[in-house]
Amino acid sequence: MRLISISDYNEKTMQLARPIYDRQKRILLAAGRSIHPKYLVRLEDMDIRYLFVEDAISEGITMEEMVDMPTWMDAIEAVQKVYENASAKKVFELREIQIITKKLIDEVAKRKAIVLIPTTSIAEDLRRYAHSVNVALLSLQVAKKLNVNNIQLRDLAIGALLHDVGKAITKDDERHPQEGFDYLRKVRDLSLLSAHVAFQHHEQLNGEGFPRKISGNAFHEFAQICGVCNLYENMISRENIPPHMAMELIMTKSGIGFSEEIVQAFIQSIPSYTPGTKVRLNNGENAIVTRIRSHMQRPVVRNLSNNQEVYLDEDYTLLITGIVEEEKNSAAQ
Repeated sequence: MRLISISDYNEKTMQLARPIYDRQKRILLAAGRSIHPKYLVRLEDMDIRYLFVEDAISEGITMEEMVDMPTWMDAIEAVQKVYENASAKKVFELREIQIITKKLIDEVAKRKAIVLIPTTSIAEDLRRYAHSVNVALLSLQVAKKLNVNNIQLRDLAIGALLHDVGKAITKDDERHPQEGFDYLRKVRDLSLLSAHVAFQHHEQLNGEGFPRKISGNAFHEFAQICGVCNLYENMISRENIPPHMAMELIMTKSGIGFSEEIVQAFIQSIPSYTPGTKVRLNNGENAIVTRIRSHMQRPVVRNLSNNQEVYLDEDYTLLITGIVEEEKNSAAQ
């Protein structure tokens, strides 16, 4: 299985590997079938940009680094309910968020790496909730690298899940962290730390963020984790920036937007090249990433010319130099 741009879909060589959901979270197209051209047009009209497919070159790629999809959809639904309550100025019940947070923590704990399900693989109406779920998953992965304890993991994850809840209350982008904080701090049994994650996630270490322009030690570590993960997720989903380029941009924020420790933990936790990505190596060969083993930036790849697997975390003479574009309307190479 691998992830492709919908524009690269080839009906003759590919089958859908993961279901596609509509705005009611119902299965629009089931896995295990090819997509008829008229349905492909409909998906494009829905602004669905990515598909999970099975084809010849993705054989054996399991995407085991990806979170369980039913859990992902359940988390999206839980976040959506909180937004609806916030919009109606009603206090929500924390229990459902606590339950889904525990599931997300378990999902991250059992994986070496986390590969996100793109928000642009589902209906547009669900994307802002899916964004929050993805930010929580990234935050948990980074926190795992920083050896954050289980109680604090829960508080971080809840804050990350609900970091944008203020957007359900106000359309003023610069006010949503304040509105989110004011809403969350009224929720019984919700940690004030979780509320501060939402409050500070747009701040910057150098004091140039918002809403309060805090800087230095006033910018809480957990809010920094959420902030860097929020920035990255927006780049790859909203701005359609490839993960390896988004990672380069994150590196430029070290010591400026976020602490060097947080940025390093992010780099060491999140892969730049996800399984299923076709890449070019510095020896001129094309390969496909098959899995993440021990080094987030040096995955296992399979040479497309001879099917030989290469462990980049062992062979440091080989480097990934770029991404290989799909050949349009041709058999997979």
